[in-house]
Amino acid sequence: MTDESAPTARRPAEQALAALGLGAPAPSPEDASPHTFPGGGRWRTEVPSCEGPEALAVILEEADRLDVPVHRISQGSGVWMLTDAEIAEMVAATTERAVELCLFTGPRGTWDTGASVRTDSRGAGLRARGHDAVAGCVEDAVRATELGVKCLLVADEGVLWTLHRARLMGLLPADTTLKVSALIGPVNPASYAVYERLGADSVNVPSDLTLDHLTGIRRVSAAPMDMYIEAPDDLGGYVRMYEVAELIRRGAPLYLKFGLSRAPGIYPYGAHLRTLALDSARERVRRGRLALDLLARHGADGAMAPLGTRLPGPLNRFSATESPALDDEKNED
Repeated sequence: MTDESAPTARRPAEQALAALGLGAPAPSPEDASPHTFPGGGRWRTEVPSCEGPEALAVILEEADRLDVPVHRISQGSGVWMLTDAEIAEMVAATTERAVELCLFTGPRGTWDTGASVRTDSRGAGLRARGHDAVAGCVEDAVRATELGVKCLLVADEGVLWTLHRARLMGLLPADTTLKVSALIGPVNPASYAVYERLGADSVNVPSDLTLDHLTGIRRVSAAPMDMYIEAPDDLGGYVRMYEVAELIRRGAPLYLKFGLSRAPGIYPYGAHLRTLALDSARERVRRGRLALDLLARHGADGAMAPLGTRLPGPLNRFSATESPALDDEKNED
């Protein structure tokens, strides 16, 4: 899963700035990630916040119109917000196009009765509060995979570990992939490596990480990284399009997520938000086209992983031979 020949891209306005005496030092080869996706390729694409079959149809139609390659489409409201028929329709449409469909497990802490998430500290955040919340996430996972979903989005470390162990035991299909949400994304190499070892097949890092942060992560982990090129407002609203080539060079293997800033949140989605959701879905694909055009202009668009690929390759895991549950003796004071 390594590649010593990371492409060298032209940096924005490189020649013009050099002529003006404002040139920057050449990028250090030591900063480049040595990793690729299985079979080659340093980047894949993802369109997030696809909340149902109608939005999915809009995304696929717009991707065809604008010639935007799509490897993964993800949803944010949760499996529980979709009927079986809606999930089956989304699975059929993405399977036909060889696009990975990723649905969020739930419930999540921000939607339940816990008060700590509404304090200034945002204590507990998106995590699954209590046994019943974990059970709900597992129920979502089993239901979704039985309907053909192959990728699950997770916002809790315990849920991640539980679903990974379920996958190893055959309770979920062995080729199910687990994706860590940006809502709990790690911000340092040590925590990134922990998520990988807990079972993550791709890890969404916060979009405010610096280039040096990405280099640090790549020194300890080859697990695929997800990153919003344009982040939703509730994740900071960052727009990093001019950095796309360098983000790939430092962070590969990298999913380029085409988010949308200056757009209201739509989770949990319902028909009352239909117009906003469809317009946002269409614009996310257009933002993807803009990012891909920048890559092409900078000579860094040739390292895309083949369409239809989805697996992460060999990754490091904690041993799952023992259950983390405490037995009666250990529970005694």
